[in-house]
Amino acid sequence: MHGVRTRVVDRNGFVWAALAWDGERLRRLEVPGAVVEGEVIEDALLGRAHRVGETAVSAIAWARPTEIPAIAAPGLLAPGSGGAIMNTIALLAEDAGVAALRYAGPYPTSALWGTLARSFATAGTEEAFTRGLWERAARLAREPIAIDFAPAPHARLKVERGHVELRAGVVERAVIDGVVYAPGGSPARLVARSCEVWFGDAPYARVAELAEDGEVIGEVRALPACDSRVVGAAFPAELAEAIAELAAELAPAPLAAGVQQVIATRRIVWADLGARAASVTPDGIAVHAALWERVAPHGLSRLALALAEALAPIAAGLVVRTVLSSARRSA
Repeated sequence: MHGVRTRVVDRNGFVWAALAWDGERLRRLEVPGAVVEGEVIEDALLGRAHRVGETAVSAIAWARPTEIPAIAAPGLLAPGSGGAIMNTIALLAEDAGVAALRYAGPYPTSALWGTLARSFATAGTEEAFTRGLWERAARLAREPIAIDFAPAPHARLKVERGHVELRAGVVERAVIDGVVYAPGGSPARLVARSCEVWFGDAPYARVAELAEDGEVIGEVRALPACDSRVVGAAFPAELAEAIAELAAELAPAPLAAGVQQVIATRRIVWADLGARAASVTPDGIAVHAALWERVAPHGLSRLALALAEALAPIAAGLVVRTVLSSARRSA
């Protein structure tokens, strides 16, 4: 159809989105890892919606989107595909001359805020966006939140073992082997176009260097193995409880009690986690042993804070997923 975008292709020829239309009605959107079916269905949680894999996304006017849709169960999507869908929506809104969109769904989470920040510009704040999360989730709210998001899509570039995101010609984010490197990230971060992993006050590994146009310079390097003697050892209960208290202080107020309980009651072990500081395991939580090697020599108080900073977002994610899952089951 003339005037409606049908593909998003980078300069290396990689297709990031393919769209099929019936007039101004979306028939199908394909992004890496996900397919949105244009047929409108009735979803128990979202009402009018589109099927996307094993979940659903609320129905919008794709040719001229004015709403940011809700995804019923983002955790069921392939990693990165939700962001690709949101960036496509930003592109379509920009194409149509839409000045601003608003989120109209029950789950204004911090994770969603971070995703939207990569494809939209806003004068709003994360605190204001997420403030009503529990109340909106409880009643499955569908009215828009009064925060405007102006389309500001990024350009994706396929590179060796991942992709890079650029806006206004500036590299803003890189994903290598599934690990996100962004300015200020921890432990994986983007430092002057260098994809690095930091533990403590120094780099643990430099994974890749990027040119100004986003291309990888040279080869992507493997992360070093962590052969610390503490790998496999479990945290004593007293240490876990102390870390839990610190992590609760770092978490948003509505999540604090849940974060403390998650950390205090789960088995925590040291492990080699590559570019991740902490990770959920089938029987508890694992923490990168490089934190012990790099931070413990500077004192136990610094180690405790570093552990709390690593565990707080993991625990908060578990709390949010538990609450939202309960809301979906009761829908």
